[in-house]
Amino acid sequence: MPIKKYKPTTNARRRSSVQTFDDVTSKKPEKSLTRPRKERAGRTLGSITVRHRGGGHKKQYRVIDYLREKLDVPAKVKTIEYDPNRGARIALVAYADGEKRYIIAPDKLKAGDSIITTKTADVEMQTGNRLPLERLPLGAFVHAVELVPGNGAKLARGAGVAMQLMAVEGKYATLKMPSGEIRNINKKCMATIGAVSNPDWRLIRWGKAGRTRHRGIKPTVRGKVMNPVDHPHGGGEGSSPIGMKHPKTPWGKPALGVKTRRKNKQSDSLILQRRRNKRKK
Repeated sequence: MPIKKYKPTTNARRRSSVQTFDDVTSKKPEKSLTRPRKERAGRTLGSITVRHRGGGHKKQYRVIDYLREKLDVPAKVKTIEYDPNRGARIALVAYADGEKRYIIAPDKLKAGDSIITTKTADVEMQTGNRLPLERLPLGAFVHAVELVPGNGAKLARGAGVAMQLMAVEGKYATLKMPSGEIRNINKKCMATIGAVSNPDWRLIRWGKAGRTRHRGIKPTVRGKVMNPVDHPHGGGEGSSPIGMKHPKTPWGKPALGVKTRRKNKQSDSLILQRRRNKRKK
C-alpha cells in the first residue's frame, strides 16, 4: 500500500499523508460477516480503563476467523478489503463447501489465489497457507500464530508484522517476535505463512487533530501543565520539571519504562531472550 501526499495547500495537508487503497478490491463488506460495534469509550463495566478514548467515526465490526479450523478444505480469495477496526487488510475467502469467512490478509495475497489449512497433507509453502509450526521450514516468516493449540491466532496480527521460525526441537518451536523477543511455543500451534498485509501503515502521518479524533482518540494533556490537585507532576512556576525522582501516573504509580510484567509468571521459562532494549543506557 503506497502512501500518498497532497500539495501543501494548508498546514495540515503539508504534514499529513494518506493511504492509497490500491490493494483494496471491494468497498462493500460481506453483510453476513458484519456485526454492530458499540462504542465503549475505553470503559470496562463503566470505569475508564483506557484514557483518551471516545467518539470517532461509526463503524461495523468484521467477524474475523482467527481459528481457521476447516482442515484440508481449499478456499479461494474473493476480495481484499479495508477494515476500519485494524491497520491490516482483510481477505474474504470462499471455501469449496460454499462457506465464506474473513481472515487477516497476508502481504502480497491477491484475489483469485487459493489457500488451505492443513495439519498432515504436504502442500506448497505459499503465502496464506496455515500449518503447524513443526511442518514449516526453518527461517520461514509467519503471522497469526497460536499460543495454545486450538485457541486461535494471538500473536503477530498487526499490519506489516511477522515472526521468524528459528528452530524446532522437542515439543517446542523457537520463534523470533517482531519486538526482538525470542521464545518457545508449542510446535503443534498453527501459523499462517507470510507477513501481515499493509506494511506501510506505520508510515502514515495523520497531520491534524481531526483525523485522530475520527479514529476515536481524544487529546492528551501533560501532567506537568496541570495543578497539583490533578496530577503529581502539577504545580511549579512556568515550565518547571516534575520535581521528583521518576515520573508517575495521575494516581501516583511509577510510569514510563517501569516493568509491568508479573514476577515468576508461568511463561517466563519459555522466553529465551527478552525484547531488545531500545533506550540507550
